[in-house]
Amino acid sequence: MNKMHLIRRTGNTLRRRILYYVIAVLVSLCIGAVLLVSLGINPLEYYKSILSIGLIGNKYPSKIIEGFLKVFVPLLMVSMALALSFKMRFWNIGGEGEFLIGAFCAAAVAFNCGDMPRPVVLLLMCLAAIISSGVIGILVALLKCRFNTNETLITLMLNYIVLYFVDFFGKTKAPWNYFLKEDSERPMFKQFPDNAAMPGIKIGNFNLLYSVIITVILTVIIYIYLKYTKHGYEIAVVGDSIDTARYAGIKVNKVILRTMFMSASLIGLAGAFAASTASTISTSITNNAGWTGIVVAWLSKLSIPGILITSFLISILQYGCQAASMAYPAIDHNFADLLQGIILFCVLVSDFLVTFKIARRQEVAQ
Repeated sequence: MNKMHLIRRTGNTLRRRILYYVIAVLVSLCIGAVLLVSLGINPLEYYKSILSIGLIGNKYPSKIIEGFLKVFVPLLMVSMALALSFKMRFWNIGGEGEFLIGAFCAAAVAFNCGDMPRPVVLLLMCLAAIISSGVIGILVALLKCRFNTNETLITLMLNYIVLYFVDFFGKTKAPWNYFLKEDSERPMFKQFPDNAAMPGIKIGNFNLLYSVIITVILTVIIYIYLKYTKHGYEIAVVGDSIDTARYAGIKVNKVILRTMFMSASLIGLAGAFAASTASTISTSITNNAGWTGIVVAWLSKLSIPGILITSFLISILQYGCQAASMAYPAIDHNFADLLQGIILFCVLVSDFLVTFKIARRQEVAQ
């Protein structure tokens, strides 16, 4: 009888893989177009609004670009950080919590630095964020190394622990809670002092924040670190096979601890940048970067250049949908999440098809 089975394709080229991904994105856009038509919206005009991110006809394009970068920079940093741990098959799903605790500790520093110079305050904020989120990463790694715990569950639960921890400070009016506005009738996080706000370089009407410049530098450093250093090689070996890594003399636990600290601390740094840019904190300051970063890292195959491109495109989708929702009140910015999910599903299918093929095997019935 005939029996269907999967065969791994051989000789897959980069061109073939890119072609499949492009087809997947086009299919997902067609599905989105059907949904838009059902709502009485012209999909071509809507997609045009998304891709232009509101720049067409806008009197203040510099403000649009600044707003876009506030979405793009945290997503890029979180995606790169997650790629560090994912490369060694350590599934760090705690991006949301690590981002939020980094922002919270940065805020604590901002409210307690008085009249210190801005560079000193910003440096202390970044250090507080790096250490606090890095400690979380180390603790999760220690549990994994010592007790072989499931890092996916631990980091997932930590997201909600940190979320409700910050939410507690955002809703509890008390003399000791210096995070809240004193003159507000309802609990509300107050603004940072001026010396805790992220500065930038003025280019005409455009303000290029230093956080953007630092993120670009970090992107280059992480690419070099993973591709050309001994530590990057060790991460790849541990990801391929822990037994092989131990046989090669690599100290696996040390690699896991070091890499998880880097991954978590980089996410915390993104939280500090976001808090300093917004000059306040909230439980929604992450903008779901911890979750979206997982999607970006996976779609990019953990490649840093791929992450740069994918996070840029996803940011256009997210920010563009916010801009389009202003012109199309029948559909809100949450359409970005729906379209992102459709794209992910289609890319999953295309990735399966480019990796495997279905064949028939002739078997003789006994």
